[in-house]
Amino acid sequence: MKAWSTGDSDSGGDEWGQEIRLTEQAVQAINKLKPKPRFFVLCGDLIHAMPGMPWRKEQTADLQRVLTQVDSDIPLVLVSGNHDVGNTPTPETVAEFQQTWGDDYFSFWVGGVLCLVLNSQFWYDASRCPALKQAQDQWLDQQLSIVGQHKCQHAIVFQHIPLFLRSIDEDDDYFNLTKSVRKEIANKLAGAGVTAVFSGHYHRNAGGTYQNLDMVVSSAIGCQLGQDTHGLRVVVVTAKKIVHRYYSLDELSEKGIEDDLMGLMKEK
Repeated sequence: MKAWSTGDSDSGGDEWGQEIRLTEQAVQAINKLKPKPRFFVLCGDLIHAMPGMPWRKEQTADLQRVLTQVDSDIPLVLVSGNHDVGNTPTPETVAEFQQTWGDDYFSFWVGGVLCLVLNSQFWYDASRCPALKQAQDQWLDQQLSIVGQHKCQHAIVFQHIPLFLRSIDEDDDYFNLTKSVRKEIANKLAGAGVTAVFSGHYHRNAGGTYQNLDMVVSSAIGCQLGQDTHGLRVVVVTAKKIVHRYYSLDELSEKGIEDDLMGLMKEK
């Protein structure tokens, strides 16, 4: 069994103090979970101020301070979003992210699960950094070849922009990747055996399936654009399946994980 928590910390509007308080509540809820999550993912838009905007350094320092409160036994996985590297990333904005938060794409194993973290901005608009997009695409092809060779239990992707919100054939939107791009990537991932893609960006919960690929869109810890509550998604992985559930911060803080998910954690 593997379990982890995911969230999109996108901090919108002028209510930065409230965003920080919500993130502190999320950290406290995660630290209380038993058993401890194997890791904690923030699916992009770590801060609100985009590259070149005022308050970017201050917001970065605020978030770094809060994240130091995460239990040291719970690794942090940080995904780059459009507010982190820009809607049209450049070599400079990507380098800034790397220097501040770490690699913008990488892979890691948790038990028999291969996890791939991707920079989805390269698929949104790589016009100012085509070489960086090409490098990630080549790296991803190499990683996907490992999926079959190692016969991993599951292969899972974390990225900021969803491939799609509800259907592979939906219209192009600010919150998804364009139809031609999403189909190419979805076919590549599904064909290689990837079973789930987790993303944020939409500030609402959504998702759908394509072939055997589960597209999971989680709302934000902070700014909500729909009717969902500030929250986190808890993911439980067994050898046979992936089960995930979105919790409000209050629910997770006060009640923790429900009994059925706890039972799944006992499966091998």
